[in-house]
Amino acid sequence: MSSGFYSPEELSAHWRVPAKTLERWRTEGIGPRFCKIAGHVRYRHDDVEQFETASMRSSTTTPAQVSA
Repeated sequence: MSSGFYSPEELSAHWRVPAKTLERWRTEGIGPRFCKIAGHVRYRHDDVEQFETASMRSSTTTPAQVSA
């Protein structure tokens, strides 16, 4: 497992999704776990990897195993 953190901007670039999407997900309680350190949102690499693994699907009719 990797250690370290993504900023919202780094994760946005990594996934090629708007930073606003990550912001909305935080508000709605979906997406990877995050923490706030000194007022800054950070995503642990391990939590992002876990979220990606749980989001894997084998078909479009198979629901992802992501929990909110």
